[in-house]
Amino acid sequence: MRTSVSEPESPDLTDKSGVVDKSDLVTIPNEDLVQLLSPEGVRSDQPDYDSWIEDITSDRLVSLYEDMVIVRRIDVEATALQRQGELALWAPLLGQEAAQIGSARALRKDDFAFSSYRENAVAYCRGVKLVDLLRVWRGTANSGWNPYEIGMATPAVIIGAQTLHATGYAIACKKDGVDSVAIAYFGDGATSQGDPNEAMIFAASFNAPVIFFCQNNQWAISEPVGLQAVRSIADRAPGFGVPSMRVDGNDILAVTAATRIALDRARSGGGPTFIEAVTYRMGPHTTSDDPSRYEDRAEHEEWAMKDPILRVERYLETEGALTPEVRAAIAAKSDAVAAEFRSACVELENPEPLSVFDNIYAEPHTGLDRQKRDYAAYLSYIEGETR
Repeated sequence: MRTSVSEPESPDLTDKSGVVDKSDLVTIPNEDLVQLLSPEGVRSDQPDYDSWIEDITSDRLVSLYEDMVIVRRIDVEATALQRQGELALWAPLLGQEAAQIGSARALRKDDFAFSSYRENAVAYCRGVKLVDLLRVWRGTANSGWNPYEIGMATPAVIIGAQTLHATGYAIACKKDGVDSVAIAYFGDGATSQGDPNEAMIFAASFNAPVIFFCQNNQWAISEPVGLQAVRSIADRAPGFGVPSMRVDGNDILAVTAATRIALDRARSGGGPTFIEAVTYRMGPHTTSDDPSRYEDRAEHEEWAMKDPILRVERYLETEGALTPEVRAAIAAKSDAVAAEFRSACVELENPEPLSVFDNIYAEPHTGLDRQKRDYAAYLSYIEGETR
């Protein structure tokens, strides 16, 4: 994993083709990376983490495997819908299924998740309806779902802002005397923003029951993590007084164990925890991005061998739990979900144009009323011109 710049005075790290030249980046060993399930599907012992996943039997792991397969199918379907003009934009999570599902399935119903725009797997686990995943990206609504119904805020597009939201919510939980926990999802790029750093200061100062869950997918759009992190990102949190863990983000067992440890610490009054889940963004930043212009293809192929779904599949095969019948059932369910997802997308109705003025202010506002009248007159004029 590339994590630091050896010659920071040299800003140009691209060759003539525009691809990032990583020859000047140094490698930090991964001995500190917690891994319970190798890419080959081999289970290893980690005493400090094993006890936290004793309940994850082969049957339970099959369920988590099913989650990952279905979420990947949703992601692929959404990307296709965008390419076909049915969605305006989509932020793929391809390759990050274990990080999102392993952490989300560890949460209780009364916990609250705050995400960026890529955590569709978290939303799926929290119970967001398929159609509600689509509304914003289809352009038919300003928001997808009621946060209080499912315990998850709608996506934050402002990079890193959700870390402050999560910290504030966690402080409120503490003041209310409940043991609910807030979790904030963000990427490696967000750690260079001010908000996550400010959030950690507040979380440490108030001993807030919050988890900072960083999915280090190696890319902040086209900027490799090595240009902004001289050391592993998990090393930053202790400087704020926040203990941290660094886990293999493609290992759903390691992610689950780390999240459960952090949840237990928060519920028992231990305060915040920072988790760095080291993974890789196998697709584009969003569907408007072309990673072939900057990505090292050899590194991409290397990470493809660490696929989070494939390693669980290999393990379950050796355990005899992934029978042809189980495979067929999962395939059928993923097909059904994809069909429902596509139908929900194309059947979404466009909102009435004047509804853009709804839910702006709690009380009537004369300025807004004037704008609404002007817009109605404009629409009437356009309708007359097109007849």
